[in-house]
Amino acid sequence: MNSHLSSSAKLPLSVWSTGQRDPLAQLRDTGCVPGTETDTNWIPPAVAAHAIATYTSPGDLVLDPDCGAGTVLNEALRAGRHTVGLTAHNQWWALARANIIAAKAAGSGRDGSVIHARPNVLATVRAAGLIGRVGLVLTALRAGPDRDSFDAAVAQLASTFRHCEPLLRSGGHLVAVARPCRYPDGSLVDLTTQLIEAGIAAGLAPVERCVALTAGLRGSRLITRASLAERRAARAAGGPVALTAHHEVLVFQRAHDTELAEATAVGVPQPPDDRAEHLPVSRVVHPSGRRAA
Repeated sequence: MNSHLSSSAKLPLSVWSTGQRDPLAQLRDTGCVPGTETDTNWIPPAVAAHAIATYTSPGDLVLDPDCGAGTVLNEALRAGRHTVGLTAHNQWWALARANIIAAKAAGSGRDGSVIHARPNVLATVRAAGLIGRVGLVLTALRAGPDRDSFDAAVAQLASTFRHCEPLLRSGGHLVAVARPCRYPDGSLVDLTTQLIEAGIAAGLAPVERCVALTAGLRGSRLITRASLAERRAARAAGGPVALTAHHEVLVFQRAHDTELAEATAVGVPQPPDDRAEHLPVSRVVHPSGRRAA
């Protein structure tokens, strides 16, 4: 078994207290436009904000290769980061663009754009200006309610990992966020193993596993903020059902970076990064004429 995978249970684990405000209140607090909540796979603003603050610095570039309605893009701009998002859905493109404009109207002076394209465009020459420039890739597993949709979503995210690995700068991170999912018999899907396998196959190394709370903390108690649909499903089950209280978060870096860090720790000289200088972010050639202001 791959050493990264076999040691996954030993990954540093942290809990993010990102559920103190309910999701709709978070959208209002961050100035997201009406309609953003219709994206059922959106990353909550508090989760995006925590990841951006933890793994980037002001002026870094944050990429969401499947950005949906654009909560990550909005949070990146609010935090003083540059940002680029991709989506192939017209509805999400319009909402993500509106959220970028809202963040800029609120005072963000950073560059932000959303491209009408699928993540595989990142593997083409059109994205050459992003190679080695991205400080953080932050994206969600976009799965529907049924098993087939979930399997397709995992396969799509694995492909996205491969496209994004060359874009990360030295020391950059890729963060994948996934809601817990259940099989029809009620058992939990093992998201951790599947996402770690996908990352390793893409040349990434898992460096941290996190629990991003969607439930509020009241002392030692969790206040669940399950959706109405989840509560109805729990009642219909007729027995005890655990309501969702968190998102699973896995953090990766380039395997090459982690190998260099390990070599440095034991005193082995580091070879230079083999990447050449690339175009600045402002000169990225976009695959579509659609770009946010």
